[in-house]
Amino acid sequence: MLHQLVSEKVVPGVSYAMLHDGQLQAEIFGNKEVEPEVKKLSAGLKYDVASLTKVVGTTNVILQLVAKGQLAFDDPIKKYLPRFFDQRVTVRHLLTHTSAITGYIKNRNELSAHELLEALYQLHVGDWFEKKVVYTDIGLIFLGLIIEKIYNQPVQQVIAEKVLRPLDLTESTFCPQAAECVPTEIVPTRGLICGKVHDPKAYILGRHCASAGLFTTLHDLIKFSQWMLDDSSSHKLIPASLINQLFFDQTPDHKLGRSYGWDLRYDSQNKACLYHTGYTGTFILIDKANQNALIVLTNRVHPHTPNDKFLKRRDAIISAYLTEKGL
Repeated sequence: MLHQLVSEKVVPGVSYAMLHDGQLQAEIFGNKEVEPEVKKLSAGLKYDVASLTKVVGTTNVILQLVAKGQLAFDDPIKKYLPRFFDQRVTVRHLLTHTSAITGYIKNRNELSAHELLEALYQLHVGDWFEKKVVYTDIGLIFLGLIIEKIYNQPVQQVIAEKVLRPLDLTESTFCPQAAECVPTEIVPTRGLICGKVHDPKAYILGRHCASAGLFTTLHDLIKFSQWMLDDSSSHKLIPASLINQLFFDQTPDHKLGRSYGWDLRYDSQNKACLYHTGYTGTFILIDKANQNALIVLTNRVHPHTPNDKFLKRRDAIISAYLTEKGL
């Protein structure tokens, strides 16, 4: 199924890895670019992993703060950001996408960083608060602002210092060289995007964005997944007991299928696995109970969006993987 993504031209190329009980299978095939030139994909290239930034970086900084007692999951956002518009919304709501933050920001992608941040404070909470999961970048951007308030540093700098360096993710960065990267979309206003973040909000906010912006390699995501799977090393960054809490529904009523930062997917044995996607064509699934992980990196937005065919294939791949890994 992964090879068909390339052979049927759903994506230019694929870098993937499957981990099982200490064993590793990995492949890289296809192209990194098809327009304006065709260029082969090669090992070691950095991908714009988009929203995987949320779970590799931001969520782990929040978990560290909780472990140190500097933050609690049920703290109201107004405790840290007094200008926030609703006293009911907590850290838990933002992590689990149950905050119902909504509202229209006019000309959002044309605003300056200051204007965009100001506009976020003009949003409001909808009537589905706590009733359903509605995935949004905005909650993680607000969590990034809380991190900045606590550390008095740009959130991406905090992620680099508190997560990337301790885990020895030396190939991961928010400021890559274009030659090291797999390109994403070709757009009229920016041309071929390569080495710069694809996400418009992250492009505007720069190092103050906690929802996207990370560039990383297959090798580093393998290291990250191995750390997540390994009880003995989890204390290096976050207590193992806190990592283990990720594998449970952490929404307010514990019935909506999301954890802290992560989505949950259940295998044929009804064991919870952590799952997250990135808009650019990346996804990762971690099954700690059975010591499995799947990492798939593509640039499905290249050369142009939308690419809805990929989304259907991605769902089918995850479904097949959850079925097959238990056999």
